[in-house]
Amino acid sequence: MSTGTVDHRSGPSYVRWWLLLLIVAASFVAYVLRTNLSIVGPAMIEELGISEVQLGVVLSAFALGYTLFQFPGGVLGDWIGPRLAVTGIAVCWGVLTLLCGLVPETNAFSAASLIAGLVVLRFLVGVTQAPIFPVIAGMISNWFPVAGWGLPNGLSSTGLTLGAAATGPVVVALMAWVGWRGSFLVTAPVAFLLAALWWWAARDHPGEHPAVARDEIALIETGRPPPEPAQPGVWKVALADRQIQLLTASYFCMNYVFYLFFNWFFYYLVEVRGFGETQAGSLTAAQWVIGAVGATLGGLLCDGTMRRFGARIGARILPMAGLLASGALLAAGAFETRPIVAVVLLASCFGFNQLTEASFWATTIAVAGRHASAAAGLLNTGGNLVGFVGALLVPMTAESLGWPWAMGTGALAAVIGAALWLWIRADEPMSAPGPGPSDDLRAC
Repeated sequence: MSTGTVDHRSGPSYVRWWLLLLIVAASFVAYVLRTNLSIVGPAMIEELGISEVQLGVVLSAFALGYTLFQFPGGVLGDWIGPRLAVTGIAVCWGVLTLLCGLVPETNAFSAASLIAGLVVLRFLVGVTQAPIFPVIAGMISNWFPVAGWGLPNGLSSTGLTLGAAATGPVVVALMAWVGWRGSFLVTAPVAFLLAALWWWAARDHPGEHPAVARDEIALIETGRPPPEPAQPGVWKVALADRQIQLLTASYFCMNYVFYLFFNWFFYYLVEVRGFGETQAGSLTAAQWVIGAVGATLGGLLCDGTMRRFGARIGARILPMAGLLASGALLAAGAFETRPIVAVVLLASCFGFNQLTEASFWATTIAVAGRHASAAAGLLNTGGNLVGFVGALLVPMTAESLGWPWAMGTGALAAVIGAALWLWIRADEPMSAPGPGPSDDLRAC
């Protein structure tokens, strides 16, 4: 069903898959430009004379901005559309990354002033990164058939894990070449390139894209109701919906484990396990690659389990199994005395953690229907609130109890997250204004 005035040709087209490549690229760039500070952290500590806890404060500033603006970012995506939203935030990423590279020397400002400046910058980075995945969820909802949301969401997570994988070795190499400040300056233009490509290639709906054929539009629109006007009260309904609340709580627990790796894994390898920076960069990249495999496999399996076992049972299989496995591996790795064995266990933990990503997002889209961006914004608010909490809690726990306990606390969070799925029902749509997808095709 066309939503624009473009005259569409007959015959097949595959524009949605080309846009999926662009979505993966956007996820990749987003994570390069947010993971970079975790990699330069040890160098900043040495040069600026800050402590682990002060670095944790800077890292938590990103998580705070990212968390607070998830839901508003999702609502913004519903309001202005994915094309304009992603273009605008990508430009902001580039500007803020350049500013991070202009942090002055310690002899120019006091340590407190430098910390304050970094906190403000990282908070703003979090604010501008916040809308990306809620907006992408809305884009996937618009561009893919109702019964095929799992794989696109899984590949979106693959893009972010590959971006994080590339950040370790690339930023380490750039630091050796141009210093940690220069690493920000060199990577910033990638955001501007993404903004230009997205504006040129993306459209909010298939009917607005000149290259989409009528057959592809018909396939995408199968099983879904006609578009309805934006409803200003949807955010209230999403906040009150029991399924969205349970998904958000479980995603909070899942992301506790994710943020252990995102914020601290490189630092942990260098400062706790004794690896050199180059080796730690390679091991960090390997961990993210394993996460990419998990995310891709999770996207494929999500669609399959939903079709075979139905929405309610099929939605639970991957997140419950993945979270329980990741919790067991995290506990084992945290207390393993042999560094290499510990790295293997922890990297495997992250792979199982990412196996669950597609199920969270596809189930949220299924429950929310046409209001996916707003509901996904709430989901990601809960998922990233833990990033703010964990960025402070982890170094404090390490300082008082030691790093094994600081890393091992994620196991409990994973078990709680798995248990919450016993009450999540992907076949119960959010009671938002207007109908959702048809019952037989709802969810992945």
